[in-house]
Amino acid sequence: MSLNTMEPNPAWDAKSYPEVVEAFESLGDDVTVHVWGADWCGDCRSQLPDFAAALDAAGVENVEQYPVEREDGEKYGPKVEEYGIELIPTIIIERDGEELARFVEEESVSPAVYLAEQL
Repeated sequence: MSLNTMEPNPAWDAKSYPEVVEAFESLGDDVTVHVWGADWCGDCRSQLPDFAAALDAAGVENVEQYPVEREDGEKYGPKVEEYGIELIPTIIIERDGEELARFVEEESVSPAVYLAEQL
């Protein structure tokens, strides 16, 4: 299942973020980008389309999307417990099962910029 919020924003300008595109391009084909989010989530709707556009611009293809639901304030869905997901969006970049970087909703910069800085 995929997230509508992971449709790339066509207005995102890769030329304005060369360091982001370069960081994601340098990841290679052996990484997996895990994205937890929800189409009902305002933060996901505002943050994930630009992130998806950055991945698209860098040619990153191995992206796993995990739709999250909520009930009584608790979030549940695929791999939520396994990865300790409490806030969405949460994005984890892994290589061979090793976490390289993690973005959680409450960061002060966009997911693409934050993760590029972490890599």
